[in-house]
Amino acid sequence: MRIRMGFVSTATSLWETTPSRTLTFKRFSSLKKEERMEKLYEVTRQNISNTRRILYFNTAHEIEVYRLSSSIVPLATHPEAGWDFVSPFAREWRELGDWIQRHQMRVSFHPNQFTLFTSENPGITSNAVRDMEYHYKMFEAMGVHDNSYMNIHVGGAYGNKPAATARFHENIKQLPAHIRAKMTLENDDKTYTTEETLAVCLNHGIPLAFDYHHHMSNPGEKPIEELLPMIFGTWNHTGIPPKIHISSPKSEKEFRSHADFVDVEFLMPLIKLLKELKQDVDFMVEAKMKDKAMLKLIEDLSKIRGIKRVSGGSMVVK
Repeated sequence: MRIRMGFVSTATSLWETTPSRTLTFKRFSSLKKEERMEKLYEVTRQNISNTRRILYFNTAHEIEVYRLSSSIVPLATHPEAGWDFVSPFAREWRELGDWIQRHQMRVSFHPNQFTLFTSENPGITSNAVRDMEYHYKMFEAMGVHDNSYMNIHVGGAYGNKPAATARFHENIKQLPAHIRAKMTLENDDKTYTTEETLAVCLNHGIPLAFDYHHHMSNPGEKPIEELLPMIFGTWNHTGIPPKIHISSPKSEKEFRSHADFVDVEFLMPLIKLLKELKQDVDFMVEAKMKDKAMLKLIEDLSKIRGIKRVSGGSMVVK
């Protein structure tokens, strides 16, 4: 059973490498008209450049799983400042995609918590569609849209979870089919349990990106042993391994908060279950220290009998 590992957005091992530099609308509006696009180009160019550096870092460390930043393009979905961020950087986007494909890297996006389809407010649903379209356009510009996925949560319950779930089923129809085919859903730590999220996934043929820490915070009724095979089944049509989000609690008091690194003891029950199921998976490490946490975790796990590190970013559990 093989496990590949990846991390989120920023390589903390590299100097000044955030791919998420921002430009607020207030700042954008304060600039002279001729300076506005120049500033947008400058920030976007830097974010793309830093993304390229991180991809190079991943390849050097044999890391094959990576979550791209959702904030590469500032003001991309702002109703008063939305702009063509593809054409001016067509070559740069393609360079990112060529590297990703050449090194068989699995990349993804995770739009923010406001990208949801359970609201009664039509404007929120419209914004969610716009945000998903933005992420898909980045995949498309890189040429990786056929094999890459965007992950979101089901959304809020608004005091009536059955009604909110029914709205999800209806509102998600507003998302174009080709984008809906490239989304995953994740169980969350307060509202939608793994079991509830799985029911939504099965209804729409959507893969479930299982978050182990969230499940431990918000477990629901069915045991994980019963849920995991069904979760893995939602990935069968994709041709890629199921993805699991990995982190551990900051403390007993702050159980839902992510620690800087991943506690191996917290993770081991899941590793043992995966071993029993003989299921290859990809881990997305969501600890605060990002790449450093991922590299430390694989090093810590490889010291355990029966676990062998086979590359910089993957291991085999026997």
